[in-house]
Order: sequence, then structure tokens, then C-alpha cells
Amino acid sequence: MSQHVVVSFGAGREYEFTVHEADTVGLAKDQARAWLSQEFETLECTPSNPMGKILALDMILNVAKYGGEERFRQAGEWARRFAAVTAVALGRPVLKVDVANFVVG
Repeated sequence: MSQHVVVSFGAGREYEFTVHEADTVGLAKDQARAWLSQEFETLECTPSNPMGKILALDMILNVAKYGGEERFRQAGEWARRFAAVTAVALGRPVLKVDVANFVVG
């Protein structure tokens, strides 16, 4: 079963990725969260929650934001990995990471 991840930076600036089973073989939820956490730190993201607790959705949105639109436009290895770990972390067949409105749906 494939999953679809759309990363949006505004109208006309959406990047769609299809995540196939082969892209996520051996990738558990905790590993997906670890990748997001590592990227969150590497990109020096700012936590959305003033209490310091970082939820998976916050990590996904911030990593997409701080990773930058250009990475998604290029659709390289980093963007494909982001799509795969996001698909695993949330386990939904279709999801949209709306960076402009800071919401995942």
C-alpha cells in the first residue's frame, strides 16, 4: 500500500510524494520520530510549545519549515526521506503538511 504526502508552502507551491512500502521497510515509528528529532536539532528549529514539549506534529511542521521549500522542490533524497518518515510517524494513507498555515491534515 502506498501513502501520499503533500508538503505545501502556499497556493501553487505544493510538493507531492508517493511513499511506497519499499521506502519504509524496516522503518518503525520510533525510528521515524528519531530521524525527525535529529533533523529538528540539526536545523536548529524553534519549539512551538513554550513549555518545551515537542510533539510529533510540531517536529514535522518545523522540520519542513526549517528544511526549506527548495529541498521539496528538488525532490531529492532528503525530501523523500522526510515524506517516508512522516508517513510512518502518522500512519495515514494521505496527509498534507501545510507549512504556510502550520497544520497537518
